[in-house]
Amino acid sequence: MPNPETATHVLIAGAGPVGLALAVELGMRSIRCVVVEQHERVGLNPRAKLTNVRSREILRRWGIADELARASPMPPDYPSDIVFATRLNGYTLARFEDAFHCARRKSDLYSEPGQWVPQYTLEEVLRARAAGLPGVEVRFGTRLVTFRQDSDGVSAETEDVKSGARGTIRAHYLVGADGARSTVRTLLGIGMQGGGALAPNLNLVFRAPRLAGLHDKGPAVMYWMVNREMPAYFGPLERDGLWFLIAPRLPDGVDFGSLDAREVVRRSSGLHFDMEILHVDPWTAHRLIAERYGAGRVFLAGDACHLHPPSGGHGMNMGIGDALDLGWKLAATLQGWGGPRLLGTYERERKPLHHRVISEAVENYALVGDQLARDGIEQPGAEGDRVRRDVGALIRKGKLHEFRSLGVVLGGRYRDSPIIVPDGTAPPREQVADYEPSAHPGCLAPHFWMEDGTSLYDHFGPGFSLLVDREAPFGEVSRLEQAAAQRGLPLKGVAVADPKFGALYQARLALVRPDQHVAWRGDRLPDPVELIDRVRGGASHDTQEN
Repeated sequence: MPNPETATHVLIAGAGPVGLALAVELGMRSIRCVVVEQHERVGLNPRAKLTNVRSREILRRWGIADELARASPMPPDYPSDIVFATRLNGYTLARFEDAFHCARRKSDLYSEPGQWVPQYTLEEVLRARAAGLPGVEVRFGTRLVTFRQDSDGVSAETEDVKSGARGTIRAHYLVGADGARSTVRTLLGIGMQGGGALAPNLNLVFRAPRLAGLHDKGPAVMYWMVNREMPAYFGPLERDGLWFLIAPRLPDGVDFGSLDAREVVRRSSGLHFDMEILHVDPWTAHRLIAERYGAGRVFLAGDACHLHPPSGGHGMNMGIGDALDLGWKLAATLQGWGGPRLLGTYERERKPLHHRVISEAVENYALVGDQLARDGIEQPGAEGDRVRRDVGALIRKGKLHEFRSLGVVLGGRYRDSPIIVPDGTAPPREQVADYEPSAHPGCLAPHFWMEDGTSLYDHFGPGFSLLVDREAPFGEVSRLEQAAAQRGLPLKGVAVADPKFGALYQARLALVRPDQHVAWRGDRLPDPVELIDRVRGGASHDTQEN
C-alpha cells in the first residue's frame, strides 16, 4: 500500500555529505526536513578524502568537529604529507609537508585544521548528527521519482527501492543534493555548461596490510608515482592497511575491463605484494556548471550543480559550503525574518566562487603523472639525477597551489551581492596559496583565538552577530538590536576587547552573517532598519564591486 503523504518544510534528495550537511544546518535551526536516499546507507567508496579547513570550521559550528577527529580511521598524529617518487621502491622527487593544513596546531587563521579522512567516515558523523536532531528524518532505500511545484510548495513522489511502494512528500522547498547524475536537475530541465569530459580515470580500493612496511618513503597521505609505465597516486585510508589508488588522465578509449587491478598497483608502485581488491571504479573528470541553480521552490547543491576534477580536494568541501549558505537562507525564509530576495542570492553568491575553484582544480589536474614523467627519470647515474632534479623543481613549483590552497579555501569573497553592504574600500587581492584575512564586506570574518583560549567564532550567535570593539559607542548595539527585533531577525552582540579585532577588521563594528561572512562593517551604524532590511534580503539593492 502507498505511504500516506508526509508534510515537511524541506525535502532533500541525496544523503551524501552535502544532503546530510544541509539536514544538519536546517535541523539545528528547528526546520523540519526529510532526506531521501536510494542507497541503503552512506557510501563506502571514498571518492573524497579531505575535509578541509573551512568544512571543519563548519563542523565545529555544528558541534561535531571533535567527533570527526575521534572517528578518524587514521592515527591522530599521522602526517598529511605528500610524497612524489618514481615508484615506492624508486627515487624520491619531492615532498610537501602538512599538505592541506591538517596538523593539529592552533593558527589564528582558522578555528579548525583540515583532516584527511575518508568520505564515508564524514558521512556517518553527519548522519548521526542529523538523525539526532528533532524534525530531521533520513530515509535510506527511497528514491525520488518525480515532483511538481506550485506557488505554495512542492509535491514529490517517492518509491521504496525494495518494495516499490510509492508515497508522497509535500514540502515548502526541495533541494537536489543528488550528485552528478541529479534526478532533480534532470526533471527541472537544467543543462550543464563547460568543458564536459576531460579524461577517463580509475579509482581502486584495496587491502594490503604489509604495504606500509615495504618502502622507505615514510608516512604520507598520498604517494604520487611519476613514471612512464603506470603513473598514479595512492595512499592509506585506514590504519589496518586499507588503501586507495587513482590512475588519472588515462588514454582515451582505454578498456577498463581489460585492466588487471593488481597489476595497476604493482606496476605503479614497483612492489609485488599480496592485496585484496575491494572496489574498482572508473570515472570521468568533468568541468561543468549548471545553467541555473534551481527554479521556483527547487534548488541544486553540490555535484548536482558543479563538477570538476578532484585535484586540490575542493569538490565535496564546496558542496558543504553550498549547504551552509542555502541552509541558513531557507531557514530565514521559512521563519519569516528572511526577505523575499534572500533565496535569490544563493546562486548569485555561490556561482562565482564555484567558477573560481573549478578553474583552480582544472589547472591542478593538468599537471598529473602523465605530464610529469620524463625520459630517463628512473635511470641511475648523473643523467638520471639531472632529470629527477628538474622534475622535482617542476613539482615543487607546479603543484604548490594544489596542496597549499588556503587562499582559495578561506579567501573566497561574495562579490556584487545585494545583501552585502559595500564600504567603499578596495577589495582584497585574489589569493591562492597564502591567505591574508580581510574583513572587507563579503569576505569570511577574520578569525583569531581570544585571550581566554576560545575561538572568536565560538562567540558568534546562530543568526547574525554584531562584533563590537571596546571603543565603539554602546548605543549602536541597542539601535541595531531594536531594528533586528522589528524584523524578527536573530542578532547577538559580541563585545570584543582583544586588540587583534581592530587590526584585522579595520572598523569598530562588524555585522557577521550566520555563515560567518561579513555583511557590513564601519565605525558608526547607518540607518539600522535599512541595514537590517538590506542584509536579510528584504530591500531591493544592486551593487557593483564591493
